[in-house]
Amino acid sequence: MILSMTGFGKSIAAIPNKKITVEIKSLNSKQLDITSRVPAAFREKELSFRNMIAARLERGKVDFQIYAESIGAEPTVSLNVPLMASYKGQVEEMARQLGIAWPDDWYSVLLRFPETIKSELPAAISEEDANVLFDAVSNAIEALMQFREKEGRKLYEFFTKKIDNIRELLTAVEPYEKERVNKIRARIMDNLSKLDGVAFDKNRLEQEMIFYIEKLDVNEEKQRLAQHLNYFMETMESGSGQGKKLGFISQEMGREINTLGSKSNHAEMQKIVVKMKDELEQIKEQVLNVM
Repeated sequence: MILSMTGFGKSIAAIPNKKITVEIKSLNSKQLDITSRVPAAFREKELSFRNMIAARLERGKVDFQIYAESIGAEPTVSLNVPLMASYKGQVEEMARQLGIAWPDDWYSVLLRFPETIKSELPAAISEEDANVLFDAVSNAIEALMQFREKEGRKLYEFFTKKIDNIRELLTAVEPYEKERVNKIRARIMDNLSKLDGVAFDKNRLEQEMIFYIEKLDVNEEKQRLAQHLNYFMETMESGSGQGKKLGFISQEMGREINTLGSKSNHAEMQKIVVKMKDELEQIKEQVLNVM
């Protein structure tokens, strides 16, 4: 069964004094593109997290985030008041020397200076806490994969419906084929009858007419399109990781439909071809979401 590249996974875990939330989102992309935001205390494990994601997700634009929230009595951050007092004194001295006014909003000015906020998160986490964190990341990945499977089933149903619609339209072409040939033959004969004083070899005319009508024959295009429709369904059922292949098949389907339209030379057949193109465009749009 095919998988979607769209997905979301979330997992929550706890380590001493902290609640850890892991979130992973993915969208379609030709390659694997991971963007991560990890607290400084967990930064040394970031590469391992990215490797875990790459091993399971394979493709997609992935947004990976870890949030750490204090659940203890003490805050995880605090203001560095002595340093802020030093900054304030320097700003006041600078204002006196330059003859300019002091800031109207000291809070916003002082908080912009570096290291005015002190983090109480440890520089590194223990091995036991790291294992809890890895489990949380693994659970979030698994939740995302389940989301991808659910979306993949929806895509499968969508593609199946669209392929069936194209098959029905292909069948609808058949009644017009014989009618089209008769109309072409009648139009040519009618035009010839209007040419006064022009003699022509009827046998040669018949040969040329047969040659012309054979050039407009669409049986090969219909057979190849039917084969592509079957191949598309077989590929979907062969497993995940078939997105690029399905894209190639849909391109081949488009070629046959375009040729069918250029050869149709019949108003009703051309209307059917337009409907086929509409169904195929919807397939092409959604194929971009397939793993």
